[in-house]
Amino acid sequence: MSDILKGIGASDGVAIAPVYSLEEPDLSFDSKSIDAGQEDAEVERFKAAFNQSKVEITKIRNHAEESVGPEHAAIFDAHLLVLDDPEFLGPIESHIRNDQKSAPQALLETRDQFVAIFENMDNDYMKERAADIKDVSKRVLAHMLGKELPDPSKIDTPVVIVAEDLTPSDTAQLDKNFVKGFVTNIGGRTSHSAIMSRSLEIPAVVGTKDITSRANAGDHIIVDGSAGEVIVNPTEEEVLVYKDKEAKVQEERAELQKLVDEPSKTMDGISVELAANIGTPDDLDGVRSNGAEGIGLYRTEFLYMGRNELPTEDEQYEAYKKVLKDMGDKPVVVRTIDIGGDKELPYMDLPKEMNPFLGYRAIRMALDNQDLFRTQLRALLRASQHGNLKIMFPMIATIDEFNRAKAMLIEEKDKLTDEGEKVKEDIEVGIMIEIPSAAIIADQFAKVVDFFSIGTNDLIQYTMAADRMNESVSYLYQPYHPALLRLIKMVIDAAHKEGKWAGMCGEMAGDAHAVPLLVGLGLDEFSMSASSVLKARKQISELKKTDMERLAQAAVECSSTEEVLALVEEYTQRA
Repeated sequence: MSDILKGIGASDGVAIAPVYSLEEPDLSFDSKSIDAGQEDAEVERFKAAFNQSKVEITKIRNHAEESVGPEHAAIFDAHLLVLDDPEFLGPIESHIRNDQKSAPQALLETRDQFVAIFENMDNDYMKERAADIKDVSKRVLAHMLGKELPDPSKIDTPVVIVAEDLTPSDTAQLDKNFVKGFVTNIGGRTSHSAIMSRSLEIPAVVGTKDITSRANAGDHIIVDGSAGEVIVNPTEEEVLVYKDKEAKVQEERAELQKLVDEPSKTMDGISVELAANIGTPDDLDGVRSNGAEGIGLYRTEFLYMGRNELPTEDEQYEAYKKVLKDMGDKPVVVRTIDIGGDKELPYMDLPKEMNPFLGYRAIRMALDNQDLFRTQLRALLRASQHGNLKIMFPMIATIDEFNRAKAMLIEEKDKLTDEGEKVKEDIEVGIMIEIPSAAIIADQFAKVVDFFSIGTNDLIQYTMAADRMNESVSYLYQPYHPALLRLIKMVIDAAHKEGKWAGMCGEMAGDAHAVPLLVGLGLDEFSMSASSVLKARKQISELKKTDMERLAQAAVECSSTEEVLALVEEYTQRA
């Protein structure tokens, strides 16, 4: 009899294959102290394990860059920085020399101290840092103990991986020609493994709680990443049902490919723009293959991460130039540096904060670090002649912040012109709307900016006062709540009143339940992960703008998320 489990659908699609159990080695050890005189040998043991780990992680990083792109490979740059961080290495050596701890014991005590600090900071970036330290420490510990970690890169037959969790190192080594899907006990949609599974387009279900105790190596398993469902040892009938579903998924993907060069229009002929979010120039292949009509968010912070010093003006210029030239006359919205608080740079002395999402980050940090900010603005202005550049400032809360940032942009433009550099004249300058204060006075912002792009990931959590990474309040992370819809409507209406355009670059822009509402609210530009563009284009082509306007009008008058979703179902089924 088959065994059915429910979890969190992390990556869409259906996979049917035998189970590959990713079992961790026993990394237990005797925690007794070392004898006097053994300190030097134990320090050498710890250093050798660190060096061996560096070699392995460098190989994994290079493989990740080829398979999933530099944005995800940057995770391993962070791992390498941990292995070179004197604040991490120093306490380990100190525990060995001063406390007579063995190398494994010194490593674990130091690891636990760092993990506790990061996990208690209660935001997604810091929690990811805790996961990074655990992942790195496990590799180092295995080398200290002479144990071999599982190597998913050696899988050479079709399988579904079953594991407690998949570390970034594990996921980066997956070959999607053989790994058809994976299922884990723990994890959520925003974990490293979930994000990378979507990039690899491998069906995945996470957070099942007990898949490892209910599925054994060699068992057959079905993974339905769309429904968040797993079937262990399915019946022949269930296999036939899911093979049919798998075939339909492939047919749908083939049908979607026919829309690559089609315009994005509603049934009644209203055009919108479907753009893609990118992190590096290497993401452009996905933009092209999915028929995106522009880039609605270029996250420039990846130029600053995974390195030991700030990128130079010329390095930035070359990166921006590549994207702009590749996109031709299609719009490219570049977000200026969004670093600080929740995203650390090891080479910048930024303050440690208990609540970094409400702290010193993005435009707040940029306005204070003018050399850094002006260097980026110069690089962008120099690159502007190569395409259709639009510049966007993040985390704007007040009109004064925007005016100060734009004044610096104009000053750098004048300097470059005086130096004989070519700079495009008609560069649009806009802001991300991710703080409720900016949404509430959008009518005033609309008089001075050229466009808005609504960053819903932050706007939702700021509006509901609920950290989306905090499980205790996760029920308040509600993209369809009438309060949020009213803020979005205020922003779009304010833009249109002044003849400006409004876009959205948060995850909500590609959400199938949100798209009808956003069409009805009059959103001009939808920017999403490149892999979502064709699905959104198909969905929009099946909607009537006039019907969706009535839907949106009714939705903002609702009192709950549940009422809004019921309305969306009613209207889309009627369409």
